[in-house]
Amino acid sequence: MGMRDKDGRTRVVIEGVRPEVDCGRFPVKRVPGESVTVEADIFVDGHDSVAATILYRKSDDREWNEAPMEPVVNDRWRGSFPVTDIAGYRYTITAWIDRFKSWREDILKKVNSGQDVSVDLLVGVHMIEEASRRATKDDAKILRRWVKQMQSADCGEEERLNLVLSPETASLMSSYPDRSLASTFPREMEVIVERERAAFSAWYEMFPRSCSARPSEHGTLKDCERRLPYVASMGFDVLYLPPIHPVGLSQRKGRNNSPTAAPDDPGTPWAIGSKEGGHKAIHPELGSIEDFRHLLSTAHEHGIEIALDMAFQCSPDHPYVTQHPEWFRRRPDGTVQYAENPPKKYEDIYPFDFETESWRALWEELKNIVVYWIEQGVRIFRVDNPHTKPFQFWEWLIEGVRKEHPDVIFLSEAFTRPKVMYALAKVGFSQSYTYFAWRNTKWELTQFMTEMTRSELSEYYRPNLWPNTPDILTEYLQYGGRPAFATRLVLAATLGANYGIYGPPFELCENEAKVPGSEEYVNSEKYEIRHWQLDRSDSLRDLIARVNRIRRENPALQRDRSLTFHHVDNENIICYSKHSQERNNAIVVAVNLDPHHLQSGWIELAIDDLGIGHQESYQVHDLISDARYLWYGARNYVELNPATMPAQIFRVRKRVRREQDFDYYM
Repeated sequence: MGMRDKDGRTRVVIEGVRPEVDCGRFPVKRVPGESVTVEADIFVDGHDSVAATILYRKSDDREWNEAPMEPVVNDRWRGSFPVTDIAGYRYTITAWIDRFKSWREDILKKVNSGQDVSVDLLVGVHMIEEASRRATKDDAKILRRWVKQMQSADCGEEERLNLVLSPETASLMSSYPDRSLASTFPREMEVIVERERAAFSAWYEMFPRSCSARPSEHGTLKDCERRLPYVASMGFDVLYLPPIHPVGLSQRKGRNNSPTAAPDDPGTPWAIGSKEGGHKAIHPELGSIEDFRHLLSTAHEHGIEIALDMAFQCSPDHPYVTQHPEWFRRRPDGTVQYAENPPKKYEDIYPFDFETESWRALWEELKNIVVYWIEQGVRIFRVDNPHTKPFQFWEWLIEGVRKEHPDVIFLSEAFTRPKVMYALAKVGFSQSYTYFAWRNTKWELTQFMTEMTRSELSEYYRPNLWPNTPDILTEYLQYGGRPAFATRLVLAATLGANYGIYGPPFELCENEAKVPGSEEYVNSEKYEIRHWQLDRSDSLRDLIARVNRIRRENPALQRDRSLTFHHVDNENIICYSKHSQERNNAIVVAVNLDPHHLQSGWIELAIDDLGIGHQESYQVHDLISDARYLWYGARNYVELNPATMPAQIFRVRKRVRREQDFDYYM
């Protein structure tokens, strides 16, 4: 803005606004009931006092609401505003010189130094009179009465001083400031408010074709429906299904990713499309669209949402390959370019060519796929490899879908470079897979989760922590035995408000790799139908159910921003806490990262954050074992044996004293 375009009398400077993602290019994210805390550097030349407020509104509203800002330190100001609906919001900041407050502070100095203030009082009277013209009818009467009183010959100087310097006068004057020369931050930032499940969810991944009660028989959606009580009993609220579409025959992969398939090999569900249809069809052996709708309805009765995998790629047999050859890249020999990640080859998968001249038609058709499944009742999509498609495409698709269906949630499955993962979150993905599976040491976990929760990332990037997936069987799980699975469960479920597991391999502690040094499961379910013995005695089913119940009953675990790590004098033990001040709920978690040996140590809690005095005793209730311990002060002892339980999830219960009754803990 040039000098001729701006009133040179606007003196307040507003800069360093947070949150502001890429200078307001992308929105921050919230769910209903949360607030947006806004900070900025706000200052003026000279010694005048400044006032500031946040302006906020729903994107479709015209009128602004206001939320006050207060100085924090060194010209840094802070305020917050609530978001209540699933919608878009906008916000900015306006600030002005508070002339009455500046005058009031100056006249106090003069009075205290014995100077004559008779002329200054006239200035104050004039400002009150001006404010009366901006005030509401009732307040204007009060202000005019004060002006008349101070202009009366019967009103002495001391009485005038008492009146203009009273808290009542200061409060009323602050309600009607002169904002004619206010400065407004030149950008409006955006907030996207999604539904609660975008911020707090527990996912369970399961292959429907492996749900049959009879070994080697292809499962159906009805079999999947019969598995719902099992999933619900563990406390999961999202059931994620890998692609349920027809699987191609050409170049079909065999068991353990063999390049040659046997006649009865089902292929990988991600090789989408055959003569039976493509992305809008259901694999004939799974059932019909009516079966799928019934599955959605039954899942809802169990408190579960079905999430579908959205994999924008095709098998060589997909109808798109012949109907729209222009959507695929051709090699010099005339063949279609299959997917590659050298040295890996995926001959059974054709990626779309997003640089095709027919990109507009391609974009529209891919959006139509999403809309089709929304029309069937799906509201959550796990998107396969979104980092191999253009950012502009995802921004266009997600924005377009949300205009009509603001309750849709998108999970990004992008194990790639950090900046690419973060860019996908910026353009609209609600949640994202992370590197959590490979963060094993205390230092790694602390650094990783601190970045996720205490940096600007927390404003727009929601991590979804998965200890395993069909593609990922980490070394820690391969060699740590059952304690390793229990450890990673507790870490995922308590470090993150969103987490998931790939089951039944997780709860059954499936840990055999295809070859040493590989993260591929032997006899991977991606390439064959598996039969799982769900009632095995060594299953983690009961522990998973307890942990998910702990998450539901403790609001502290339903958000990530309060995550705080605490010192332990043993590198094999990690300790952290979360708290919800609004719900009077505090959780402390201690985890033994060594799956083979008993470990012990002294924890040093930041008890000020937990609202506990340094000389105060308090109870910690282990919600896993139901044991209760009396702790005192900041430093306390823990001992964790992986052979029994490698973790403790403590609810902090503070002592409450009653005058005529016994003490108790809450």
